[in-house]
Amino acid sequence: MADKPKHHPPHGMEPYDLSRQDDLGALSQEQQDKLNKFKTQTRLENEKYLRNHPEVECLIAGFLGDVLRNRPDNIKDFAAGYFTDDKLPDVLENQLQDRQHKFKQNRVLQKL
Repeated sequence: MADKPKHHPPHGMEPYDLSRQDDLGALSQEQQDKLNKFKTQTRLENEKYLRNHPEVECLIAGFLGDVLRNRPDNIKDFAAGYFTDDKLPDVLENQLQDRQHKFKQNRVLQKL
């Protein structure tokens, strides 16, 4: 009988191959290793992208904040209105400036 694959998913990711006893599971050890590497690489690339594009964080935070404040009955219509609002670029620019200002303040406070 072949060896049962060992599971070492990247930190924070759910086990993806929930095989039963005496079952090799859906993936071979080599396939699982490749999948783990792919997931880790994808996560790193996503984190790098988000660090380089702080506007994404501002968009998501602003949208979720408005959703929680307004609690719309129709979230799809609310989202469509939010992301097509002509004022959104200006709001986003203000949020980015506020974020940058807070980072500078934090750096000054950390040096004290």
